[in-house]
Amino acid sequence: MIVNMAEGASEQEIEHVIDRIREAGFQPHATRGTTRTIVAAVGSGRRHELEALRAAAGVEDVVAIAQPFKLVSRQVKPHRTVVDVGGVAIGGETVIVIAGPCSVESREQLISTAEAVKNAGASLLRGGAYKPRTSPYDFQGLGIEALRILREAREKTGLPVVTEVMATEDVDMICEYADMLQVGARNMQNFALLRRLATVEKPVLLKRGPSATVKEWLLAAEYLLAGGNPQVVLCERGIKTFETETRNTMDLAAVALARELSHLPVIADPSHGTGKQSLIGAMSRAAIAAGADGLIIEVHPCPERALSDGPQSLDFTGFQKVMQAMSTPLRGVAGRKEAYA
Repeated sequence: MIVNMAEGASEQEIEHVIDRIREAGFQPHATRGTTRTIVAAVGSGRRHELEALRAAAGVEDVVAIAQPFKLVSRQVKPHRTVVDVGGVAIGGETVIVIAGPCSVESREQLISTAEAVKNAGASLLRGGAYKPRTSPYDFQGLGIEALRILREAREKTGLPVVTEVMATEDVDMICEYADMLQVGARNMQNFALLRRLATVEKPVLLKRGPSATVKEWLLAAEYLLAGGNPQVVLCERGIKTFETETRNTMDLAAVALARELSHLPVIADPSHGTGKQSLIGAMSRAAIAAGADGLIIEVHPCPERALSDGPQSLDFTGFQKVMQAMSTPLRGVAGRKEAYA
């Protein structure tokens, strides 16, 4: 349920409503706007006590939340969330680009990539330290060594770092090195991990699972917000369908739908979404036109030598061309100041 406070409701009236929501067995979450406050009541409790709040001073109305995801819903927070990652705003007027290799393979590989993507216009650096692979015999990442290299790359370039976390026991250590923690597609419904990440003071990039519906994806985000972490960015990275010519089917309708249903920023991953270098540019532009707040793109100095995801990685020249192609023609298409920054 949502308690819409009247315009000009006093702080005392708002606090009274918050106290009554707690007494009714719900968790209150207040969103204070410039002119009015909305208080969401989340959880299981005595619904009739919430409905009785219509008679409380300062209350305009009490309405039901239409979706099963409550705090993620635009009913609870009509204005869009902007997530700050090391000084880079995701969800604002500027489309941001996160770029870097699938896996950190060496110091030389990552530092050269970080410098190249920054020069091309990327705002954040991605790189995998711990890699979830389908086969146990594939490259699994360099672990702590990769985290140290990522930190060095941030110091050299100033780019905030995004890296994946796979296990609850690694969260504290990765928080020491990364500016944003990524939940990979395979872990979207790893609820123990989501509950743990809900307690950290770091932004979380939540990728959609390959077989997840948009509702399931937003409910996974709900775990993070309900647990106390509002700094969540959604990432569409393609879903499994009957198509075999691409690695996944990039669901751009989901980008537009997630922005319609939720106040959280939404970015797109054309690398995993297609699995093909040749399609990354076109799908990047399409994602921006669909309303994406940003992109995450895999870049490698020599994709044919990459230890993971070479076929879907751009080399430095290819990435620069994609960034240039997204710039001038797309300004204003999605109501943005710039196509990237």
